Amino acid sequence: MIKTQIQLPDQLYHQAKAIADQREWSLAEVVRRGIEYMAAVYPVTETASEWKMPILKPEVFAAGFDQLDFKTIAAAEELRTQL
Repeated sequence: MIKTQIQLPDQLYHQAKAIADQREWSLAEVVRRGIEYMAAVYPVTETASEWKMPILKPEVFAAGFDQLDFKTIAAAEELRTQL
């Protein structure tokens, strides 16, 4: 068995501890069973191909796209959401 550390949000930790207490399991057993469940629901496939960066088509982008000032656009969007 491999020993490891994980970080959990406070609420999830307290929920997992409550499950463990209710079932008289250790927290480690709750985590193991959760991972076993996820592994059964989302099996890793042998045929998964390696991810590759998509090739972008130049005709999809507007002229001057590389000249946009994204910091100014983001700041304007942030102001708009605060109002």
